[in-house]
Amino acid sequence: MLAELSIKNFAIIEDLSISFEKGLTVLTGETGAGKSIIIDAIHLLVGGRGSAEFVRHGEEKAIIQGLFQLDDPNHPVYVRAYDFGIDIEEGMVILRRDISRSGKSVCRVNGKLVTIATLREIGSTLVDIHGQHEHQELMDETRHLPLLDQFGAEEINPSLEEYSQVFRRYEQTLHKLKLLSENDQQTAHRLDLIQFQLDEIQNANLKPNEDEELAEEKRRLGNFEKVFEAIQTGYNALKGEQKGLDWIGLVMGSLEDAAALDSNFKELSDSVSNSFYLLEDVAHALRNELDVLEYDPQRLNDIEDRLNEINQLKRKYGKTIIEILEYAAKIEEEIETLQNKETHIGELEKELSSIKKDLILEAKQLTEIRHKWAEKLTKLIHKELKELYMEKTIFEIRFESEPHHFAKNGVDHVEFYISTNPGEPLKPLSKVASGGELSRIMLALKSIFSKHQGVTSIIFDEVDTGVSGRVAQSIAEKIYKVAIGSQVLCISHLPQVAAMADTHLFIAKLIKGGRTKTSVTSLKTGEKIKEIGRMISGTEITDLTKKHAEELLQLAGKIKLK
Repeated sequence: MLAELSIKNFAIIEDLSISFEKGLTVLTGETGAGKSIIIDAIHLLVGGRGSAEFVRHGEEKAIIQGLFQLDDPNHPVYVRAYDFGIDIEEGMVILRRDISRSGKSVCRVNGKLVTIATLREIGSTLVDIHGQHEHQELMDETRHLPLLDQFGAEEINPSLEEYSQVFRRYEQTLHKLKLLSENDQQTAHRLDLIQFQLDEIQNANLKPNEDEELAEEKRRLGNFEKVFEAIQTGYNALKGEQKGLDWIGLVMGSLEDAAALDSNFKELSDSVSNSFYLLEDVAHALRNELDVLEYDPQRLNDIEDRLNEINQLKRKYGKTIIEILEYAAKIEEEIETLQNKETHIGELEKELSSIKKDLILEAKQLTEIRHKWAEKLTKLIHKELKELYMEKTIFEIRFESEPHHFAKNGVDHVEFYISTNPGEPLKPLSKVASGGELSRIMLALKSIFSKHQGVTSIIFDEVDTGVSGRVAQSIAEKIYKVAIGSQVLCISHLPQVAAMADTHLFIAKLIKGGRTKTSVTSLKTGEKIKEIGRMISGTEITDLTKKHAEELLQLAGKIKLK
């Protein structure tokens, strides 16, 4: 859940820290007090589009930070964080975003600098924001199929993956066939090009790791003088004027005499003797090296030329010699294919026909599974809509399947249809529902999908606009139901929603020192009654209004106990 939110110099907010609890948190207050600004800040925190206009007047930058606490060790954010090299310790994720007056954003996740795209990837697993404009997802028919697939993921995803594997083979084979079926002039040009490339690679007679071996030899030749001088010095120290071995030989002889007289010196004598013979072997080896070491400037030039040749091939055909040789093998196979084009076309056509049959079967199975889950989803939506006093509404998921029109997600086009009034024909959702109806339909879907999404926090930003009375009560109960499985933050103007809150935050706008500021207060029971009363009647709060507010809170308490 979102445990802490810190906002500094953001819009009319100067410095604000808010602690959130589990369950349903409702934010209320007068229009313009800053409720939506808080949601805007969370939206930016999880990767929303930023702007310099968000920076408070007279300040250099706005800072937004959020602490998320994870109870589920299998939360999807762990996988996303791992992909981006971000460590999560003790189930805590801290997001931070700084927006400068120039409009530039700096984003961090657990202290690590990330791009906005990465912040958005991480944020999408933590927060799900639904505002008045979020209904557009329902209006976009291209989103309907993904919503259905998400609902039936446990059975649809495996079938979709099997279809996708065959579809990828189908696309690859189709691409090969298309290339081979190009006109003869294009084929001839392609054949000339790759034959030239193959000749160039083969004439180079490349060997695996040759470049690394040449680079090492080049390094040795470049350090020839230093190496020769070091070996010469070592040899002279042992066998030259300094006669290091002679002195050690003298020690060896002396200790051998001592050991012959006293066995206590035997171990020392043996140790020096071993060292003497080892150093004698080293001296012989150094002498041999000095005899064979020879500086060849021409060899260095040859190495330079060969490395240049290899580097030129790398620029054209691959980053390493292995990649170049792999590319050569690939185009050699392509040359053989192009030279025997007609034969290969026939083979590919047979292969494509076989794959297409498999693809049709996989697509058919996927469609059948989707139909099954569409029926389940339709029943659940009708149940949810009935609870939202839309019992006369008919919802239907319509399929348009083109068996031979293959796409990456199958052959199905899915669209949600609805009729909100008896006797009216079913029409596409985008052309029928009003704003209030869309709010309820979205809430019905969210009640169903919140169990499948696994996000940490769900935010509703005035999704109850345009409803009242018993519908408002049903929406309040539905939002509370969603909050049982996920933390829910809700901006609302409905007293019924406020009464259902586990935590009620009151947002107020203050003027201090000639500047507007936003404050947040967590309301206690008496303060809740007063605020709910204000929401019911406006500015004037009567005893009757207070009584009504108390009744709403009592009703909410009974509903929560069910």
